[in-house]
Amino acid sequence: MDSDKAVQQPECPDMRVLGFDPGTATTGYGVVDITGNKLQHVAHGTILTTPDETFPERLRAIHTEAWRLIDLYKPHYVSIEKIYVGRNVTTAVTVLQARGVITLAAAQHGRPVAEFAASEVKNSVVGYGKATKRQVQEMIKLILNLDDLPRPDDAADALALAICQAHANRAPVSRVLTPVKR
Repeated sequence: MDSDKAVQQPECPDMRVLGFDPGTATTGYGVVDITGNKLQHVAHGTILTTPDETFPERLRAIHTEAWRLIDLYKPHYVSIEKIYVGRNVTTAVTVLQARGVITLAAAQHGRPVAEFAASEVKNSVVGYGKATKRQVQEMIKLILNLDDLPRPDDAADALALAICQAHANRAPVSRVLTPVKR
């Protein structure tokens, strides 16, 4: 796993969201705190696996790290990208399996999981559902008051998912997959 890129955390946020951008080689994660109407960057990074690992070993590594991150950051919500199944069904199926082990880790912690389509995330962060990756990264930088664009792309996407969940929680949320346990 990449080293966590963390900043000073507030004492008691109203809500913490951990976003995941699932993948079998690289899974991005991003943590955002919401206090009042302010969003604050907590951490972002990646979970990496290698091609020399078997597919079950890769899934175990993703699950183990997702479980550790949920345990470490104790989010109120976990947000994850909906997977669009286009022409490459094989790739989509493997990514869906990575998504499944992340969802399992959240369930094992009793954390609700919300899912968002890429267009929903772009609309929430940029205000335009067909925004470019660069436009999303620029807005993340502004919203979270970061010095630089968030990198790598998978971690930036995960931060965008966390921001999207933060925005969604300001209104009634119908996409939560598991009940909130307090």
